Amino acid sequence: MSGRSMARRLAAVSAIALAGSALPALADTLVDNVHGTTIGADGQPEAVTGLMFSDSGVITRVFHPGEKMPKKGFAYHIDGKGQVILPGLIDAHVHVMEVGLAALSLDLSDTRTLAQALDKVRAFAAAHPDRAWITGRGWNQEQWGLKDASGASRFPTAAELDSAVGDRPVWLERVDGHAGWGNSAALKAGGVTAQTKAPAGGAIDKRPDGTPAGVLVDAAQALVGDKIPAPRAADRDAALAKAQSLLFQRGVTAVADMGTSIEDWQAYRRAGDRNQLYVRIMAYAFGVDQMALIAGGEPTPWLYQDRLRLGGVKLFMDGALGSRGAWLKAPYADAPATRGLPRMNDTQLGNLMSRAAMDNFQVAVHAIGDAANASVLHTIDDLSATYKGDRRWRVEHAQIVDPADRALLGRNGVIASMQPVHETSDRLMAEARLGPQRLAGAYAWRSNAAAGARLAFGSDAPVEQADPFAGFAAAISREGPDGQPAGGWQPQEVVTRAQALAAYTTGGAYAGFAEARFGRLAPGLRADFVLVDTDPMTATPAQIRATRVSETWIGGGKVWSAAAPEAAPENKR
Repeated sequence: MSGRSMARRLAAVSAIALAGSALPALADTLVDNVHGTTIGADGQPEAVTGLMFSDSGVITRVFHPGEKMPKKGFAYHIDGKGQVILPGLIDAHVHVMEVGLAALSLDLSDTRTLAQALDKVRAFAAAHPDRAWITGRGWNQEQWGLKDASGASRFPTAAELDSAVGDRPVWLERVDGHAGWGNSAALKAGGVTAQTKAPAGGAIDKRPDGTPAGVLVDAAQALVGDKIPAPRAADRDAALAKAQSLLFQRGVTAVADMGTSIEDWQAYRRAGDRNQLYVRIMAYAFGVDQMALIAGGEPTPWLYQDRLRLGGVKLFMDGALGSRGAWLKAPYADAPATRGLPRMNDTQLGNLMSRAAMDNFQVAVHAIGDAANASVLHTIDDLSATYKGDRRWRVEHAQIVDPADRALLGRNGVIASMQPVHETSDRLMAEARLGPQRLAGAYAWRSNAAAGARLAFGSDAPVEQADPFAGFAAAISREGPDGQPAGGWQPQEVVTRAQALAAYTTGGAYAGFAEARFGRLAPGLRADFVLVDTDPMTATPAQIRATRVSETWIGGGKVWSAAAPEAAPENKR
């Protein structure tokens, strides 16, 4: 408990004693003068007008329309001032450490031209003359409109980056994390030459003469990335603190951390030991080696009052659509010479999934292209005959699923962990990459749910902002922030508001085996909730995108307030 919380508690106790009143058996807190919605145990929306939680941060009562609020039996009172109350929102796919590190490094996500990006790189390098490497992320050649002589989309080049910074290595991750752009010094540091062969599951963008052009895709990124000095422990601690603040500002109280390394895990443990871990992290290790290193022979228990657990492993079947690393059944419409980059074959995938499943780790596999999704779904189908019980196999992104394979989602209770904002960000690029014939399987939230998949929505931050309200608006409209296309892109795939709320709350909790701990406003669950100014169950998509979070609470402690954004979070133990 923070010093401020203790002072408040002592003041309240003194006031009760002076009034001659008996101290309640449990020092409960009442939250009233609110209205909102939670998902009930039956999966249906329930209206909420207040709640009560214990001193240990567990909900003891939930009030519904028509029920009278108690006049006594609680020690503390929070007046919601007529605001909307929602369960704490769950981002089912983020990269926590990368969110924080990206916020503390060069960010190119707001650049709209190559010239703007080069100006930012030049300015950042000038402001940090002591850095041996200049690193950052967020570039997107599609937003810049880069074209080659034939009019086809192209990557930026090392020569272009050299024009901004040539005196030291520069390495910049693409917005989706599946390609890296380096200057000549970075390529030299990685030993990347005309003779360098791309590793399996990777590609090196080359000039017509065979020399490296500057961009490395998927597995090839390690050629340069492995030469960059790793963040120090202090850097990771600062990044975690920054990431938590950014999440809380958007009402996110729990996340699935996809690709946790031992260094990430140590940072989370350091924060937990210092009582500075506030967000709930459902961690999925970056491959089976990291899984064994972090957890040993079985998933970890929940730690720090349900704030941290490593229960699964993250694997990769392919890359991303924007860098043409997503593995397709047929060639790319705008690059007929390639079908993308499978990261492994079916046998390798099955072996890795078995290695995790035999020790009861949950398996989450990145799959974007229709060939990758088919491979993952058929492998799940095969393994389900051996690994019985409640496995909750996860497909991360499930971005392009051939309708012919969709039935496999429901047959094995697969969780489709999807990111609605990817659809609004990607739609024009997806049309170019896929052509019209494959769009029926693209970003197909409603069809996947109808096939029996359990939806869990997230952001893939820092690829997109960890903003569940932007995702909610996209999910119910399939329109971008500009309202385009009017009526929605592939509008038959919109979901209902109830489905969207579930996917950002109970769906995310279920996907992480946490539904008995948090994800709803219900007695016995953790008191994780947000107070906002907009009701997503009635507002327009534009209004939902503009939602202002007033307060974010986790386990009965206020971790963020718009009125005092710099105040230290409260953490109850």
